Amino acid sequence: MTQPPQPPNQPGEQPPQPPLGQPSNQPPNQPPQPPNQQPGQPPQGGFGAPQDPPPFAGGTPAPGGFGAPTPPPQQPGYGYPQTPPPGQQPGYGYPQTPPGQPAGYGYPQAPGQPTQPMGQQPYGYGYPGQPVPPQYGQQPGGPGGGKKLNTQMQIVIAAVVAVVLIIGAGVWFAAAKGDDDKGGDAKGSSQGADGGKDKALGGGKEKAPSNPAAKVAFQLPQPKVTDVTDVSGSWVTDSLYVKTGINSVVGYDLTTGTVKWTLPLPGQVCAASRHATADHKTAIAFEPAKRKPPRNYEKCSEVGAIDLATGKLLWSKSATGSGDEKARFNEVTLSGGTVAAGGTDGGAAFDLATGAIRWKPQVNAENCYDMGYGGGPALVAARKCGAYGSQYVVIQSLNAQTGAPVSSFKMPTGVEYASIVSTKPLVVAADVGDTAGDGSGISDFFVVDEKTGKLKVKISADADRFAARCGSTEVETCRHVVVGADRLYLPTEEHEGTGEYGDTNEIVSFDLTTGKPTADKAEAGDRYTISPLRMDGGNIIAYKRPPYDKGGQIVSIDGGNFKQTVLLEIPSDKAVREAESGFSEDYSEILYTNGRLFMSETMLSKRSGSSSRQEYLVLSLSTN
Repeated sequence: MTQPPQPPNQPGEQPPQPPLGQPSNQPPNQPPQPPNQQPGQPPQGGFGAPQDPPPFAGGTPAPGGFGAPTPPPQQPGYGYPQTPPPGQQPGYGYPQTPPGQPAGYGYPQAPGQPTQPMGQQPYGYGYPGQPVPPQYGQQPGGPGGGKKLNTQMQIVIAAVVAVVLIIGAGVWFAAAKGDDDKGGDAKGSSQGADGGKDKALGGGKEKAPSNPAAKVAFQLPQPKVTDVTDVSGSWVTDSLYVKTGINSVVGYDLTTGTVKWTLPLPGQVCAASRHATADHKTAIAFEPAKRKPPRNYEKCSEVGAIDLATGKLLWSKSATGSGDEKARFNEVTLSGGTVAAGGTDGGAAFDLATGAIRWKPQVNAENCYDMGYGGGPALVAARKCGAYGSQYVVIQSLNAQTGAPVSSFKMPTGVEYASIVSTKPLVVAADVGDTAGDGSGISDFFVVDEKTGKLKVKISADADRFAARCGSTEVETCRHVVVGADRLYLPTEEHEGTGEYGDTNEIVSFDLTTGKPTADKAEAGDRYTISPLRMDGGNIIAYKRPPYDKGGQIVSIDGGNFKQTVLLEIPSDKAVREAESGFSEDYSEILYTNGRLFMSETMLSKRSGSSSRQEYLVLSLSTN
């Protein structure tokens, strides 16, 4: 989602700075708002126009943990959004919604994937959603906007809502009973007395510490860059935190943040797998040479496997696309022993152990080519087929050894791009006919049988209610949505809370066997917003973004009864709050494991000279 250690012979080391936690006169910045995006336009000669891949940042970590000296405060990156004082218009350079584009997401975190409104008949086949009552005490004009209603009106609205909820409960009870009578899947339809799922669905490896109060373990300042630079990619092993760097990948001590190894690369990393094997192998894509002015990027053509434990590059390869030119890749993933990379020139796959090419970009008789892949427990391809102007998308479960399709599912007409949320079970997100309207890339979720390619259910997600998000042109970039225990978990959009001021939201779920919403609901609490990060067995690990005067939390949500347990709480010290607020949930990586939290940037830009606020590449906190 402190400057990272500089790889050997890398410039950009910065002088010591005051320790994190030192008082500051600067008000805490709000996290940057994600730029609005239009769903991708039909590609010229392929899926998704190539993007200038921004590089990754290296640097020299701040020695020691909390309070370790770091470089002096520096200004935020060029174009970094500033939050204007109440009642004032944002200054020049503040991100504006481009003409003709939908408004940005209002949800607390980044996966703001738009979904079709519940209560509205979904596109094509599927189940209608449940109607949503108006927010209690809220006037028209959107969540958090407008004054509270008077007491008399609140009582009237509360009575109406109560009637709606009673009727709704009766409808859902009858529906559930009907499913049971029809012999529906017991695991998918079973409900506990409290409305939660079977208690057996809970359980995870992450245990609550005796004291969840965390301390800053280390912070890495942002390195200097001269252009927009991609720094996506971070992993955690038993003893290391690994982060992409400027023309490098760097391994840091898990506890202190000191550099343990640096892997120099010929060029900038431009894609990184979110998956790693049990023995800490993963995959990256990178440029073949360093960028030199005035050229701002090199072709992202090299794919490699790295050992996260030792920092060794196991191999690096490229694949030819059309003609003899190297194919360009903009994403890479890993499934078992196969590394798969996709992009505008099609997809290729390599053996993880040897680098041997398993298949390379090619176009068949139907003009189909692999746009990208979803990895993890299985390998799934998103393919673009047909002549320009009449193209369609096919989702294929693949034999990871040969690339041969095991099953195929053709997405509905009106889908230009598709994102893989989960490969097993197979869940696909798409914006059908650009109906989401908020740039999140999601109007519907499709649950597909990976063995037969048949659609099981379609879940319509109302863009005004839910806050998940998927990249418009990349296949495996969904955020704020997780799948597990036969459920799809996603956050709601922010709405007015019960307090005098401040918004809040919840995590809710859908049953993957029926496509219907469940009774699950994990509330963020007043002035907090919550978003799922990953599954932990049958539990959900989630991040709660705090109000401006508190620190955030990592919580575990029990998959059986949906009760929350605080695993880690970030200090409310002003300097720590400012550092935390600098990491946008849409544009940062948030990893939590065994009492340690890592927040890191995925994109850097050149800093302006108008601010003295310190910007961090990585912030690490620990309860250990």
